[in-house]
Amino acid sequence: MAKAAAVEVQAGERTVRVSSPDRMIYEATERTPEVTKLMVAQYFASVDDGLMRALRDRPTALERWTSGVREGMKLATGPQDKDADAFYQKRVPKGAPDYLESVQITFPSGRTADEICPTEIAVPVWCAHMGTLTFHPWPVRRSDVDRPDELRIDLDPQPGTTFADAVRVAGVADELLRELGLVGYPKTSGNRGVHVYVRIRPDWEFADVRHAAIGFGRELEKRDSGVTTAWWKEERGERIFVDFNQNCRDRTIASAYSLRPIAGAPVSTPMTWAELAEVRDPREHNLFTVPERVADGDPWAGIDDEAYSIQPLLDIYEASGLGEMNFPPDHPKMPGEPPRVQPSKKVAEHWDADGNRVE
Repeated sequence: MAKAAAVEVQAGERTVRVSSPDRMIYEATERTPEVTKLMVAQYFASVDDGLMRALRDRPTALERWTSGVREGMKLATGPQDKDADAFYQKRVPKGAPDYLESVQITFPSGRTADEICPTEIAVPVWCAHMGTLTFHPWPVRRSDVDRPDELRIDLDPQPGTTFADAVRVAGVADELLRELGLVGYPKTSGNRGVHVYVRIRPDWEFADVRHAAIGFGRELEKRDSGVTTAWWKEERGERIFVDFNQNCRDRTIASAYSLRPIAGAPVSTPMTWAELAEVRDPREHNLFTVPERVADGDPWAGIDDEAYSIQPLLDIYEASGLGEMNFPPDHPKMPGEPPRVQPSKKVAEHWDADGNRVE
């Protein structure tokens, strides 16, 4: 069969060339038709307002599924996955158009990279041409890449819990935020979890914002027995995990209006709190249904209206007296961090008071 000719997609004031437009990206399911590469590009163009509210001026990594999504396909998360089917693109790809802008960011290792910094909808549409399904923006703007302007609360269901449990806990999170004088904006993760974002003043560094997330999680644990901040999976039980480490430098969450590499092309979909409480199946919000939903406006349209202080959360962190928690395994060892070993495998005499290995 002859290869389909490239197609031009209108993206704001530009047209973007999309090659192999009929390439199948998602297979048909019982509830959704097949999705092609062209349809992905057109979807991103159709959610221009909300998607750019999530990405504009932010360093953004790309999750590229160049061969589409099929059961059993794997996403590379490190050098050991060289034969994986999809990968993260953290640097500007070769052949990028001249209108694509970038910004230099610094990884926890100290290395630097020029990362895509979307400024107009043509950029995400071009990324779709490159096989991108999910955008992973940093919680910073290019005007100051070392001071976050978002607190991200990731409510992650553990085995034995459900999306409904995450929604219930999100409701408790909303109550707590309001008590602290903060306003949270919820969205589905596109899978089983719920994300809550809070716009904050860019007055603190990554370490401070991470501590604010830990403080929030610890207070949430007090209010709901179905919540945990335990870093080690063996200690979490059947509870909703508050993944505080999503606020580390170079840790990112799928953006609002991103597609997820799951059958049916589900979307990480912004909600009002009332809407979230009524959602029973997050897969109902997908590439086919979300454009019609946002035709009347983005539920997060007001997210930039006010930025808040994280001091109330830092106060909770300090008052807890529980100190530092584990960082991700690929992050440099940090002062005061507990030992990076599963509690069930820890031998006390092998570790000093600062969590360092004693040979």
